[in-house]
Amino acid sequence: MDKLPLYMAPLQGVTEAPFRNIFDKHFGGVDTYYTPFVRWEHGGVRKKDLKGLDPASNQVKHLVPQLMAASAAEAEMILSQIEGFGYKEVDLNMGCAFPAVAKKGKGCGIQPYPEKVKELLQIAERHPELSFSVKMRLGYENAQECLDLLPILNAFPLSRVVVHARIGKQQYHGDCDEEAFACFARSCSHPVIYNGDVTTVETLARLSQDMPFLQGVMVGRGLLAAPWMAAEYREGKVWDADLRKSKMRSFHADLFDYYAQTLEGGEKQLLTKMKEFWEFLMPDVDRKLRKKIYKSQRVPDYTDAVFQLLR
Repeated sequence: MDKLPLYMAPLQGVTEAPFRNIFDKHFGGVDTYYTPFVRWEHGGVRKKDLKGLDPASNQVKHLVPQLMAASAAEAEMILSQIEGFGYKEVDLNMGCAFPAVAKKGKGCGIQPYPEKVKELLQIAERHPELSFSVKMRLGYENAQECLDLLPILNAFPLSRVVVHARIGKQQYHGDCDEEAFACFARSCSHPVIYNGDVTTVETLARLSQDMPFLQGVMVGRGLLAAPWMAAEYREGKVWDADLRKSKMRSFHADLFDYYAQTLEGGEKQLLTKMKEFWEFLMPDVDRKLRKKIYKSQRVPDYTDAVFQLLR
């Protein structure tokens, strides 16, 4: 059976350019990476976001910038600041479920309003030189919303539609609704990518078997928890514990060295940054050692705890 294309889901503050580059170097297996969403605030795009989009900062083969906008006009302003980077594809985020975003009519907060979605997607017609994709959820209030949007989505030239199989009000809690997802996917005229609770190679194999219409799978937290998952799926074999930990040691060392050299806030800022990654990495390993990582206040204490966890 052919392997499905794999996409790395963006996670604000985590899957930034250094993480993507270092992940791809040590683990790989991902076909396409999406950037954390780029938004317009205080008269422009944040310098940090622009730096993360600069091709000079990225070594992965296929990177898709993700735009967060409530209207085509807002999306146009963002495009005006990133067009110099030469990207040929961008994604429109209609899936972020954080309440502060959704309440502003952005992310999945736009999904209950078909006319607003239609107005936003008009940017795809204005820029035929670009390929546009959409990342969305089943809805914000209920899964009927994605079905109501089908005539609009099908009417616009989109390269793919990525659907997280939950509604916005669930955020990341509760079960994914694969039945509602399949109902949407079968009626969508664009390639549909599945997203939501993909945590193992077995999950990828099951989705491929159960949903032959799938054109790919996007993996977020599952890939952060088990960074070797995409490579194992691609290679068709399970890495043993020694190989997983060896790769993790190299991955962590490069990530740590990068932030040690670039962060200007000293030891405290470095430890805060590294602990962010451990909120997701290897959640099932020894709880005492994970606790030791979180409680460390000095770099030697932190590195000792990580060494013990990965030895």
